[in-house]
Amino acid sequence: MNYITAGESHGPVLTTIVSGVPAGLRISETQINSDLARRQSGYGRGGRQRIEHDQVIVQSGVRFGRTIGSPVTLQIVNKDWEHWRRIMSPFGKPPKDLKREVTPRPGHADLVGALKYDTDDCRDVLERASARETAARVAASGVAREFLSEMGVDISSYVCRIGDVTFEEKNPLEAATSYEPMTIELSSVRCPDERTSKRMEAAIDRAKNAGESLGGEFRVVVKGLVPGLGSYTNAQERLTSKLGGAIFSIPAIKGVEFGAGFAGTHLPGSKFHDPIVQNDTDGFTRLSNNAGGLEGGMTTGMPLIITAAMKPIPTLQHPLQTVNMETMQPAEASRERSDVCAVPACAVVAESEVAFVLANAYLQKFGQDNMTDIKESMHAYLDRVRTQSR
Repeated sequence: MNYITAGESHGPVLTTIVSGVPAGLRISETQINSDLARRQSGYGRGGRQRIEHDQVIVQSGVRFGRTIGSPVTLQIVNKDWEHWRRIMSPFGKPPKDLKREVTPRPGHADLVGALKYDTDDCRDVLERASARETAARVAASGVAREFLSEMGVDISSYVCRIGDVTFEEKNPLEAATSYEPMTIELSSVRCPDERTSKRMEAAIDRAKNAGESLGGEFRVVVKGLVPGLGSYTNAQERLTSKLGGAIFSIPAIKGVEFGAGFAGTHLPGSKFHDPIVQNDTDGFTRLSNNAGGLEGGMTTGMPLIITAAMKPIPTLQHPLQTVNMETMQPAEASRERSDVCAVPACAVVAESEVAFVLANAYLQKFGQDNMTDIKESMHAYLDRVRTQSR
């Protein structure tokens, strides 16, 4: 299962095509739209979110609520396009009053993209480099998430740090699987702790008043995975590398940890590795989960726990120094309409990327033609694994 997205931040639509989708998979517009709304939510978001109310339009691959085996095409209309028709017109001559973007922002793709693609207008770059593109990813992942749900897999996320405010957890790897999704979604910053949520809001307010932006950290938690997805046989087949690459594909991600991550390097092996036990109910399992649900590039059957770090948003209301690409003189970086903090939204996008990697792992393991055969193959595999573990 693969997706490709197209469309600019202020173009008419965002489009995504999802290929390799098995037939017979139930698809819910309501569920996809719910995830799109989650991506738009969060304390510290900017004015664009008050303009757009993202709704998916299914253009192909689904009939009467089920996939038919052909590519699924999804679209999201950009309502802000009405204000950008002249500036983003695909044809005709540029307006005489067109203002080119020539003061690239530090931390953004503006400058390097302009150099790479030989343009004197950074808008050619920033329109596609914008995180607005991730709305199409979230829509596409609705297909993968529906598939994983039928496989018994649940994906969630929560924010554990914004700026200098940290959600203090006694044992994050144990606690991560216990938080109620409703508690997380009712928080304006998608943090399970009400007191920490208020402190995070206050930090965002301070940053906004100072013309600053904030980054942070979040966790993606996946429950219900079967053991043995992925492979150790080739570097490209290791699920660890696929998941890491998928999350690093999100704009602004600067770090990824699995399980105990860097904290595990402070421990001796006897304290880090997870003892193996066996029982008739669960088969082989672990007494702890410092590995975060992955060993040898494969799922262990324990919850998959990934922590990721998002840098502060590059657009600042008190811009940093840059160089005017037209005059080659020092200048202030350009200012776009932007968020102060988008960590809660980024966590939802990360859920989407993780969903695609895991959906592909299931399809590679159990087939991909139709849901009936896939489910039968998975059940046969689980019966063998459980029998073997007795």
